[in-house]
Amino acid sequence: MIQIQWLLPPQPLTSSLHHHRRSLLFSSRRRSLPPKPSSTLTFSNVSTKYFGFRVCNCVNSESITEESNEVVKVRAYPFHEIEQRWQKFWDENRTFRTPDDDELDTSKPKFYVLDMFPYPSGAGLHVGHPLGYTATDILARFKRMQGFNVLHPMGWDAFGLPAEQYAIETGTHPKITTIKNIDRFRTQLKSLGFSFDWEREISTTEPDYYKWTQWIFLQLLKRGLAYQAEVPVNWCPALGTVLANEEVVDGVSERGGHPVIRKPMRQWMLKITAYADRLLEDLDDLDWPESIKEMQRNWIGRSQGAEVEFHVLSKDGKVTDAKITVYTTRPDTIFGVTYLVLAPEHPLLSSLVSEAQKNIVTLVDEYKEVASRKSDLERTELQKEKSGVFSGCYAKNPVNEEAIPIYIADYVLGSYGTGAIMAVPAHDSRDHEFALKYNLPIHWVITSDECCDDFEKPYSGEGNVINSSSSTSGPHINGLHSKKAAVEVINWVEKTGNGNRKINYKLRDWLFARQRYWGEPIPVVFLDENSESETLPIPIPIPESELPLTLPELDDFTPTGTGDPPLSKAVSWVNTIESSSGKPAKRETNTMPQWAGSCWYYLRFMDPKNSSQLVDKKKEMYWSPVDVYVGGAEHAVLHLLYSRFWHKVLYDIGIVSTKEPFKCVINQGIILGEVQYMACKDKDGNFVSADSIHASGDHKQERIPDEKVTKSGASFVLKDNPNIKLIARAHKMSKSRGNVVNPDDVVSEYGADSLRLYEMFMGPLRDSKTWNTSGIEGVHRFLGRSWRLIVGSPLSDGTYKNQTLVVDENPSLDQLKSLHRCIEKVTDEIEATRFNTGISAMMEFVNTAYKWDKLPKSIVEPFVLLLSPYAPHMAEELWFRLGHSTSLAYESFPKANPAYLKDTTITLPVQINGKTRGTVQVEVICTEEEAFKLASLDQKLSKYLEGKIVKKRVYVPGKILNVILERETNKVASL
Repeated sequence: MIQIQWLLPPQPLTSSLHHHRRSLLFSSRRRSLPPKPSSTLTFSNVSTKYFGFRVCNCVNSESITEESNEVVKVRAYPFHEIEQRWQKFWDENRTFRTPDDDELDTSKPKFYVLDMFPYPSGAGLHVGHPLGYTATDILARFKRMQGFNVLHPMGWDAFGLPAEQYAIETGTHPKITTIKNIDRFRTQLKSLGFSFDWEREISTTEPDYYKWTQWIFLQLLKRGLAYQAEVPVNWCPALGTVLANEEVVDGVSERGGHPVIRKPMRQWMLKITAYADRLLEDLDDLDWPESIKEMQRNWIGRSQGAEVEFHVLSKDGKVTDAKITVYTTRPDTIFGVTYLVLAPEHPLLSSLVSEAQKNIVTLVDEYKEVASRKSDLERTELQKEKSGVFSGCYAKNPVNEEAIPIYIADYVLGSYGTGAIMAVPAHDSRDHEFALKYNLPIHWVITSDECCDDFEKPYSGEGNVINSSSSTSGPHINGLHSKKAAVEVINWVEKTGNGNRKINYKLRDWLFARQRYWGEPIPVVFLDENSESETLPIPIPIPESELPLTLPELDDFTPTGTGDPPLSKAVSWVNTIESSSGKPAKRETNTMPQWAGSCWYYLRFMDPKNSSQLVDKKKEMYWSPVDVYVGGAEHAVLHLLYSRFWHKVLYDIGIVSTKEPFKCVINQGIILGEVQYMACKDKDGNFVSADSIHASGDHKQERIPDEKVTKSGASFVLKDNPNIKLIARAHKMSKSRGNVVNPDDVVSEYGADSLRLYEMFMGPLRDSKTWNTSGIEGVHRFLGRSWRLIVGSPLSDGTYKNQTLVVDENPSLDQLKSLHRCIEKVTDEIEATRFNTGISAMMEFVNTAYKWDKLPKSIVEPFVLLLSPYAPHMAEELWFRLGHSTSLAYESFPKANPAYLKDTTITLPVQINGKTRGTVQVEVICTEEEAFKLASLDQKLSKYLEGKIVKKRVYVPGKILNVILERETNKVASL
């Protein structure tokens, strides 16, 4: 049972609004007015809040009639009808279609706003996904109303491992599941009212699309930017494919947790390193978060240094022809080198380890095997304990001719630099840790500029060089500063033939092959006569006229177990004829990685139906670059870097007109699941406070239901035992944690506009936020109040009258001021993507509007337009009810009039005998007499003037009024 209580309005109401706020129906039998203020009624489990009375707990509710048990659904506003009606209207009228070339008015400014298009999984959307989509939709709707041509498309990044794994597990063709998942995602996105141009929808799995992905590959191949190489890769036998470093966690595949090993395989590579400098330099001109640009700079990792050669020594200590080349950014520390380290996959390793040293051979082989099961990230993690094995060999340091041992260690990568390093344990923390573990010498050769050297810890900074001179032919750099010493060493190694100066990059060429079925076929063939060659087979591109090369139909997608890709099972597809020679050939059976299709999709959206060109030149020149690109921070490096690389190649060959694809990038924060509360228990099963578990030994955690939790100060505690503090934590949404919130459920209960509004109101777009279902009720109430402010209360059957409460009368000055302040705030906040504060401004406006006697149409209509980017369904319905027959999508967005933004009154301080006693509100242009009269009438100030004689008044307009009184007390002040 619940209680409905009438709430007195805060001030007297006019007749029309008074009736409006008191006419909520609580029974199926019409009652024009609710109970009087002193009355209370009890009903079944109902809950909501309306203007005149409060029903506790929820926003949309059910009430029961007095005569029967008939349930009447009472909603804050009829979103269930409005949203379906306007989504259908937008579809049927193609409201958000971006005109084609012949229709497009290119004299208007353009705005291309893009989401990082999603991978359509079977799980569908959760409430975290619409965060970025809502932000871009607000921007798209806002810019349309400002007169821009807007391109706001959506598509699907649908090739990749998850669909293939699902196909293997279920026996369902990945194309079938992909289409089903796309349909699910599309339905969900449409239910949220996003203004995408669905006529431009694309999928990376469609041959009409990947024809041009293959075409780009052929251009890369022509220019030597695509090549084959035998490289060590992350091979997962269970998945039967190569995995990227980020797909390997703790030596197992991120998907499925299968063991991953490192093994050399023939792979396709893209020469992204050829564009390293341009990728680095052009970052400076981009309107991207500095953190993303810095991540890209670090990933590219440009450094200047030297390559130095260390000759391998024979068993009797003589110099051999074998040499180990190392790259160093600190040639000034070369006299501090006490050992060399080779990566386990270094090509010289097998020749260095002597066959006679069987024990060493065994140790090295075992170490290589262990290292092959680790990802590059694991191997280079600073916190991990360093490990290695002695090779049994020595090399000569060229500057002092000392013999130094050669070790193998997995903290050195074969893919970076030369796969070997000169170890200077006195001045590198990793080398220092390794040297201590294996009892290797540590030679100090740099002293810090601050002269506070601690020779127990490594010093990696610059300083003055010590202990660095040679008694024979080496360089003499003692006393020099690090930078000058580095130059001297580089000059010396170049002069003596022991090395050369070098610019190096951390960036590696892009591994561009996957041993999967569900991906773009690589459009090359290999002649059968070259198949037995010991060298890499020569690829022959298929003619561009034969594109797209489509995937063959396969029933068996399982890994072959041999390392050959699943496509090798399509024998009739693999065996073909090379076009120009007519000779038998075989197709490439590797496929492209999932990254391929997502590298250039932003271009195809400009011209999605073009069968003769990747993109029409005129369209590309108009729409490029993407003005705002919104997506998750997890794509801050690789996706953006790969897209930039492909774009620059296309720029070089004249396909695109800009050097960069994305003008502005925004990373939205993630939405975490609702807060979960955990209580700690000791070994006997007793609750212990979370702040004491460090001293209580072993403990277990138990999840506590929300209803058993209360807040105490800054902590959460058990209601039944406030001494037990709980652990409160929100996690990223995932099925495994059971904290996924389905947007379909939210839309059903509160409506799409409420979900959109709540996701924007939770906090700044770029910040991570915690989902709280009860929090959505606040914005839902705001929408309900906005609706009823304009339309009125529901009729007995739950419907609303077609008319509104607005009047065709001139607005007051206060109304105009409130409106234009709201316009200014909402406009500024949308431009700055501070959507939460824009919503706050509209909430303040509605609160103010409820105090007005009348609602002029000229005030209400601009407010509805302000609301429309955020809550488009409600705004369209209100616009229609205000007498308009067309969509508001292309109406002009309101502009703030500066005349109404200025304050016409000020707060004037009033002093009595030089001491401030209060303030009065006066007009900006106010005479001394008017100011004094207002002060005399003020209740607080009048007591100081009553019965007093005014000797003098000092008035500074707009600043202060000072009233000087005589000391006589028996005279009345002159007014």
